[in-house]
Amino acid sequence: MPLSIGIVGLPNVGKSTLFNSLTNKQAEAANYPFCTIEPNVGIVEVPDSRLSALANISHPEKIIPTIIEFVDIAGLVKGANEGEGLGNKFLSHIRECDAICQVVRGFADDNIIHVHNKLDPDNDQAVINLELILADLATVSKRLEKIGKDAKSGDKQIVVTKNILDKVKNHLEQEQPLRDLILNDEEQIIVKQLNLLTAKPLLYVLNINYGATVELTTPNVIKLNAKLEAEITSLPKDEQAEYSRELGLDQSGLDKLIQAAYQALGLISFLTTGPKETKAWTVKQGARAPEAAGVIHTDFTKNFIRAEVINWQKFVEAGSEQTAKEKGWIRTEGKDYVMQDGDVCHFLINKT
Repeated sequence: MPLSIGIVGLPNVGKSTLFNSLTNKQAEAANYPFCTIEPNVGIVEVPDSRLSALANISHPEKIIPTIIEFVDIAGLVKGANEGEGLGNKFLSHIRECDAICQVVRGFADDNIIHVHNKLDPDNDQAVINLELILADLATVSKRLEKIGKDAKSGDKQIVVTKNILDKVKNHLEQEQPLRDLILNDEEQIIVKQLNLLTAKPLLYVLNINYGATVELTTPNVIKLNAKLEAEITSLPKDEQAEYSRELGLDQSGLDKLIQAAYQALGLISFLTTGPKETKAWTVKQGARAPEAAGVIHTDFTKNFIRAEVINWQKFVEAGSEQTAKEKGWIRTEGKDYVMQDGDVCHFLINKT
């Protein structure tokens, strides 16, 4: 499954425009609330210049980057948890996402309606965050109601689960997101089963006018102009870089968002290369070599023998795998090796 990010926000903040700029898939974007009725899902290749550098050496039949999935749902409004608007109906579509990206309006435009009739990014993000908290509270309350009677039987596991959910409910009732609640391993296992929205890493995109100085006083903010990004991605690929340079943009909104998502989720990429394919793979930071091998094929974890590893830059410097071996730059690593971002790997597996 690809890494997935759910896009949320108030109506008319530029969510679908951002989605279009990220995926170049033209989801409808119009000047009225709830334009997005069904969720838009786009699969995007993660830009990685290391792949082309390796491919220049290995000359593979194909290059396969990591992919990321964006899910765009209808705009949320205040009172969504009580049935206002349409956004709450579609929150289920992002419960399976790995992270949430909240788009906040930072641009002024008299031609585009603001649901609160004023430009106030901090207030807007607070409204959405509260709606996500209340949606989680409804999920937890429903689950507690279901197991409440069973807990009276004295079943130890049910009682433990109820106590954990009571703790979570109390935290949410204080209007605090679950990601701020410290949970032990057992508690995390129980809570993870509910796919609660506020337990997921949260990123903010402040959608601004070109050259604007509007700020959002919260961490993990990516400032970009979604309309401008969409204009760039609509151009032929050979013109996109030149236009970006003319505007003084050294990095696309897609790159910024992906890098922030990887950082928030604690992810890294390792690479494989050869005559058949050059490919990027994603693992959690701190993953050991057998776990990384298991991303390629699940059987590789238990049948792992060792890994041959070289940093991608050293591989490129060597110019070939044979030269890298002759220079002693390819290391042999065992089961305890902790994977590093940019490792080029060949896993040796017991086939019996």
